[in-house]
Amino acid sequence: MRVFVTGATGYIGGAVAGALRRAGHDVRGLVRTEEKAERLSRDEIEPVIGDMARPGSYHEALDDCAVLVHAAADQAAGTVEPDRVAIDTLLASGARGAQPKTLIYTSGVWVYGNTGAKAVDETTPVTPARKVEWRPAHERLVLHSPGVRGVVVRPGCVYGLAGGLTGMWFESAEGEGSASVVGGGANRWAMVHVHDLADAYVRLAEAGLGGEVFNVTDRSRATVSEMAEAAARAAGNPGPARLVPVEEAAVTMGELADCLALDQHVDARKAVRRLGWQPRHGGFVDGVETLYAAWKARQPKAG
Repeated sequence: MRVFVTGATGYIGGAVAGALRRAGHDVRGLVRTEEKAERLSRDEIEPVIGDMARPGSYHEALDDCAVLVHAAADQAAGTVEPDRVAIDTLLASGARGAQPKTLIYTSGVWVYGNTGAKAVDETTPVTPARKVEWRPAHERLVLHSPGVRGVVVRPGCVYGLAGGLTGMWFESAEGEGSASVVGGGANRWAMVHVHDLADAYVRLAEAGLGGEVFNVTDRSRATVSEMAEAAARAAGNPGPARLVPVEEAAVTMGELADCLALDQHVDARKAVRRLGWQPRHGGFVDGVETLYAAWKARQPKAG
């Protein structure tokens, strides 16, 4: 089938687009530049040059697609409004045609807020962190729009390849001699490897489900300090993590600092049960040497 992916050269969207293509689907990817379009073409993905906040630049490319995947985030433009414009555009296309389209929307586990040690699942009411307090409204638009099979994915903290948030630990370990952690470090993040996450999107694209939410997290339960210290060891600087108070981190990070200090336990058994999905990576600590090597190889070369 034909699938359209926003953010097709981004961290999540790039992995998803590649996984869909390897699964045999025809994939179109939304990108902003000719350079990024060339990257997609090399990977057998048809580029669509446009901007998700300007529907006229890509809406025609949606019409003959069976599945629409929204995996982009426009940080520079403020995130919220471009996200809403993209959702509206995708929903409008999803309702056109003889058969309803599937729209897979990328949210995240931060909508659960601080859960502590108690596991939450898709039936748990959300109490989002301030940075993502707008997300539940966008989730509801996707889930409850007529004529569209809307699905919401709530990934954990994504790691692997370029590193996502975990790349900060490698960076600070190399640059400062120790990995920096926001908060006390005894908190736990819900985690998922980017390849495992992409596999979940492929399964959702092929499942034909609608009106559903899926958490996508692995089973690892290392503390943030344990993960950061593992990252520092891999980078050649073993030692305790440097703990940065949330208030201090917020000076430069803003509301992201509160998210990094969340303590979460998120259950993904629904994805296992309904999709046959299984995380194939044991966790960040287990694979940290390989993860560091991949992160290092993807850093810009000096000169």
